[in-house]
Amino acid sequence: MTHAMALPPDTSAQNDSVQTISLVSYVLHLIVAVSAVVPGAQVGPALLVVALILDMVKKEDAQGTWQASHFSYRIRTVLWVAALYVVTAPLWFLFFFPGWMAWALISIWFLYRIVRGLVRMNKQQPMDDFVL
Repeated sequence: MTHAMALPPDTSAQNDSVQTISLVSYVLHLIVAVSAVVPGAQVGPALLVVALILDMVKKEDAQGTWQASHFSYRIRTVLWVAALYVVTAPLWFLFFFPGWMAWALISIWFLYRIVRGLVRMNKQQPMDDFVL
């Protein structure tokens, strides 16, 4: 009598799915980040909210893989950028130039973080625990 051995679950399809979701999320973040840096090219926060929700919903699928750090990284990035925009928003009403400068610096930092994450993901490297 032959007994079939239980094979471990094939996680390659799941890894491909997580990789695809991560790439889509990075592209959405990148579109928003580039539009934040280019004057007059605002695509609005709706696209960023879609990317954030995608990351929050799919983060659990990446648990236990090198990709999990990318989901946390993108979520942290969006939350920090949103907080920095809110904190510096009064500068727009009080003084135009300081508000513009603050938001420009925040937007450049946001673009840097997204590009850095995308590059590391393409190299199949996890994100560092603390990355500026």
